[in-house]
Amino acid sequence: MKIYVGNLSYEVNEDDLKQAFEQIGQVESVSIIKDKYSGRSKGFGFIEMPSNDEGQAAIDSLNGKELKGRALNVNEARPRSENREGRGGYGGGRGRSRSGKPPYGGGKGPGGFNKGGYGGSGDGRGGGR
Repeated sequence: MKIYVGNLSYEVNEDDLKQAFEQIGQVESVSIIKDKYSGRSKGFGFIEMPSNDEGQAAIDSLNGKELKGRALNVNEARPRSENREGRGGYGGGRGRSRSGKPPYGGGKGPGGFNKGGYGGSGDGRGGGR
């Protein structure tokens, strides 16, 4: 079972997290997500436990528990979606804004990289800066 752990203190490392979860059951892997530029924790991570029963027991017993000064947010990890609506994207909008300047994005075609974001839907209306 893959488990999401949020609200992590920046002082928590993977060994701390592993020790907390090993009190409940066997841990296959631990990963704290880090910023790719600074290397600093983003405040959340994932634990994999081979047994669903132990995973659910870990969720039940560790959700809300304090670890290094922060109350953990622990629940079953949701699968990552392919196209997360409302995320990212700088493309879109080919037209001009009322001021005659290109709107944000101004990329080629509707939606740019991930659809949504600054470029809008490709209708040509923009912020007019």
